[in-house]
Amino acid sequence: MPTITTDHGQQVHYRDHGSDGQPAVLLLHSFFMDGEMFAAQVADFGGEFRLITMDERAHGGTPADAPFDYWDVAHDALALLDHLGIARAAVIGTSQGGFIGMRMALLAPERVAALALLGTSAAAEAPEVAAAYRQSAAIWAEQGPVDALIEQTAAICLGGARHPEWERKWRAYPTEQVLLAIEALAGRDDIVARLPEITCPALVLHGTDDAAYTVAAAEQIVAGIPKSEPLVTVERGKHFLSFTNAEAVDPHLRTFLHAQL
Repeated sequence: MPTITTDHGQQVHYRDHGSDGQPAVLLLHSFFMDGEMFAAQVADFGGEFRLITMDERAHGGTPADAPFDYWDVAHDALALLDHLGIARAAVIGTSQGGFIGMRMALLAPERVAALALLGTSAAAEAPEVAAAYRQSAAIWAEQGPVDALIEQTAAICLGGARHPEWERKWRAYPTEQVLLAIEALAGRDDIVARLPEITCPALVLHGTDDAAYTVAAAEQIVAGIPKSEPLVTVERGKHFLSFTNAEAVDPHLRTFLHAQL
């Protein structure tokens, strides 16, 4: 898997699934996942766009050597586009990927041609939820990836479905990377008031069975971004929507991308 090193010394692993002649789309994965979570999208419409996946800090092949926030990861993503010679790209972000995509659009509005957000939120984490995540981090630090933590992750993120290939990855994550990733999630800032600054067209999709964020979180994003299309709700859709419900969301993503690129 190719790797770049940014001007700040951050390594970023990525995969470029297309060619220079195709409209560019950056896909940003969810917490505890990596670029491989978008395999369905690469198969469904990879021939129509230049799909680029990256592993975000403390995930997959991209290490974190210090505490970070999602603004830092947004800078990593922009540095990757620079490396690839891409001036503007559409961005698709699921859950954590949505946090990063919105911050990219705030940092460099001229670089983000369109934004598709799935199962995400612009708000800070609720204090009680942040406390629960930090408690999980403490258990992981003391006991490692015990079954209860893996099952909790599957319940929140995948609606309880078991995916042995991903569970194996979760169990193999280095503890120090897990702790940094959880703190970035639990401690992220609130950008609701800044949503009107996002100038690109946006498409927001949300599952009715999302165990992390309610549909109200998606409605808040739609209300805040001036050029947002009407909210798309996916019946029985789970939190990691592009992974768990690809057959429902991919037609919407394809249509939106073709309209904007």
